[in-house]
Order: sequence, then C-alpha cells, then structure tokens
Amino acid sequence: MKNTKLFAYLQLTRPANVITAIADIWAGFAIAGAWDYMATNWIYGDQQFWWNLLWLSLSTIGLYAGGVAFNDVADADLDAIERPERPIPSGRASKKTAFWMSSLLLVFGIFCAFQVNQVAGFLAISVAACAVLYDYWGKHQRILGPINMGLCRSGNLLLGVSVAPEVLEKIWPIGLLPLIYVAAITMISRGEVHGKNRKALFAGGAMYASIFMAIFGLAYLESPGYLQVIPFLALLGYMIFPPLAKAIRTQEPKFIGKSVKAAVISLIIVNASLASAFSGWPIGIIVLLLLPISLWLAKKFAVT
Repeated sequence: MKNTKLFAYLQLTRPANVITAIADIWAGFAIAGAWDYMATNWIYGDQQFWWNLLWLSLSTIGLYAGGVAFNDVADADLDAIERPERPIPSGRASKKTAFWMSSLLLVFGIFCAFQVNQVAGFLAISVAACAVLYDYWGKHQRILGPINMGLCRSGNLLLGVSVAPEVLEKIWPIGLLPLIYVAAITMISRGEVHGKNRKALFAGGAMYASIFMAIFGLAYLESPGYLQVIPFLALLGYMIFPPLAKAIRTQEPKFIGKSVKAAVISLIIVNASLASAFSGWPIGIIVLLLLPISLWLAKKFAVT
C-alpha cells in the first residue's frame, strides 16, 4: 500500500492528527451540554444530536486534513532539502493535485459546518483562514506563529461548542486552553530539524503545566465530582512529560520530534479531560476511545 498514490495523498492529511481534531468537536459538545441533552432525550429518538455530531465531525476532518495538506504544498521547496522523503518532494504526490485536494477539503469542511448553523459555518471559515495563514505566513513568525497555530485549534474546539450558540456566547474564552497548548507544541517543534532549543522546551513545559491547572480549576467550578478529572490529567502527564524531559536532556531533534508527536496525540486526552470536567467521566471515556485509533494511525502515518 505504501507505494500507491492514495497512500501518498493520505500522508499529506496526517490521519492520526485528524482524529485529535474530532476529539475537539466531541469535547466541544460536552462543554455545550449537548451530550447531557442527548442522554436526557434519547428515549424520544432525538436524531438532531447525531446529525449535528456527524456534520461537525465531518467538518473538522475537512478543515484539519485540508489545512495540514496545504502545509506540505507551502513547504514543498524546503522539504526538498530538509525532508525529501515527504510525498511532494519525493515525487509520490503532485503539488498541483495536493493544492486542489487541500482546497476541496477546506470547502467541504465549511459546507458541513453550515449544515448545523450559521455560527458554526462562519467559525469553520475562520479556522480554514487561520490554517492557510499559518501555512504560508504564520509558521515563519517567531511569536505570532505559535499563536496563529493555536487559534486554529481554539476555533476547532469552539466549532464543537457552536452546536449551542447561546453557550458559545458565554464560554468562548475556553478557547484559550487549546491555544496555549498548541502554541507550546508549535514552539517546541521548531527544534525537530536542528535541535538545541532548550529555552523553548522549558517554556513549552510551563505552558503544559498551566493547562493542567486550568482544566482542574474548570472541573472544580463545573462539577461537584471534580476529582473524576484527575485520572485523565494523570494520563496526560504520563504521555507528555517523560518525552519532554528526554528532549530537554538530549537536545536532539529525534527526541524533540518524539516529544512533539506525544503532545499532538495527547490532544485527545486534553479533550477527554475537558469532557470529563463538563459532562462527567463517562463522556470523557467516550472521547478517550479515539486515542487508540490515533495511536494506531500514528504507526502508519507521520504525525509531524
């Protein structure tokens, strides 16, 4: 399969990462109270919940896959030097075809979001714009770049919350959490090629720690059973801190890359923690079920 054209174009979309984006939507539903609504009304056969969940899950697949594929289109010349094994510089994928595939995926993502409501549709447009801006400009900016990338993820989480626009209007600042987390990953990832970025690694670790405190604080405020979030946070710490510590010790690109990969996949655990904080541990477990799928795909497709 690895020699087929299909595999090359799938590589561009980073399938393991796409699963983490679906987790954003599911966590957004928990924040919006949609899972609780479904649990209360399932006996009446309420189908709207499932349609909204499907449309927004499809939307984020299009938005994320299109955004990261555009990244390879934008980086084709640089990848020819630093990552010649990537699909476009290796000749396994056409830059022109990748461009049109990325464009269609973004349009598809926006279309699916509008099937839920206008707020979701315009949020999808914002996410798509932020992704393309990062691919062609933001990644080259030392400070604004990580913020730009973080805004993509913030918009994606809020896209899930937009299933209930009245809730989104009140709780939109929660989008700062994925912004900080993804900004930390983006900052750390700049050492994947050349290494020697100890300051960025320490700063990223501090930003991760702030996410832990924020999620626990939200759980404390939102639920009397706030302690149920602790196992999710413990798993998150187990996933991201040991690889980060090794990257700090060695300063080698290989271990920095492993740290980035662990943090990207762990976005699912971040979302499971948020879902647990707002809707209880059973919903957190539902989101966490995406983790083995992402880990399996990460063995077959590059994450970074």
